Amino acid sequence: MPVLPTPRRVAASVNHRRTRTVEDSRMPLTEHLRELRNRLFKALLAFVVATVVCFIFRGTLLDWLMRPYCDLPAKIRVETGGECKLYVFGILDPFMINLKISAYAGAVLSAPVWLYQLWSFITPGLHRHERRWSLTFVLCSLVLFALGGVFAYLTLETGLKILLGFGGDSLGSLLDANKYLSYVLAMLVIFGLSFEVPLLICMLNLAGVVTTARLRSWRRAEIFLTFVFAAIVTPSQDPFTMLALGLPMIVLYEVALLIGWLNDRRKKLQGDTSVYADLDDDAASPLEFDDSGDARRLATLTAQAQQEGRAGRRARKQLAALTQAGPADAASPTAGDVT
Repeated sequence: MPVLPTPRRVAASVNHRRTRTVEDSRMPLTEHLRELRNRLFKALLAFVVATVVCFIFRGTLLDWLMRPYCDLPAKIRVETGGECKLYVFGILDPFMINLKISAYAGAVLSAPVWLYQLWSFITPGLHRHERRWSLTFVLCSLVLFALGGVFAYLTLETGLKILLGFGGDSLGSLLDANKYLSYVLAMLVIFGLSFEVPLLICMLNLAGVVTTARLRSWRRAEIFLTFVFAAIVTPSQDPFTMLALGLPMIVLYEVALLIGWLNDRRKKLQGDTSVYADLDDDAASPLEFDDSGDARRLATLTAQAQQEGRAGRRARKQLAALTQAGPADAASPTAGDVT
């Protein structure tokens, strides 16, 4: 007989399904591979289901992708019976085109599921602050990718009008559906991925790899390389599409520099809070050292307590609380002595 779900059983189930910690992730290689297989299966299943759903609504998706072309003036494109149409030149082209559109849309629709599976597989190997930062970057990357796709879709009509308008009254566009849709999908993906570059710069700055002053000294070269990159990766490689991709990347790059400047300013005001901040660079480290958790924490707080400002006051309070906590912190009288 099935057991009815009570609040206590639901709470116990939630606690049982809690996010695993670093200690929980220590398992044999075979267990990691088995977990990876299960999560890949779930992600693939979600992708297949989403693709089938999108294939059912393939007509709506196709009309949405054709709208930038159909909104062009009638003198630029060739119409049959007053209707806007794309043309195919192969027997299997209609099926393959709809399948490709459904697969792209299915990948976007199932993104929450396969991103969650990826997140659940990686999270146990990260500490709490690393999970917080990585989740922030994942959410920002999704927003930037969507912003790039929307910007690409809004500029498609203008780009097509410029490119197809060179034909004048003598040439009319009879577009291959396969080539047109490949062009549109490539534009959406390329713009979305290109908008992720400023996020990469922020990650390098927050990790301490580069500083804002160094990035500003490279500004001219970076602007030039940005437009070179935009000219190479865009499918049409025309000047308008290059500017449509390069200018937003420059704006996002300046926003990334502003975020990096705020981060560098925060680090400068906070000062060096590492354990080795007050140690001489030429001083030799002791050969014997206690690797216990209490010893490492006591050594860190002792070094931070010698600093001025808010960080030093906070460290002195924590050091006093740790000293009064009991005999557990007395296990390392020499390891915590860094002065």
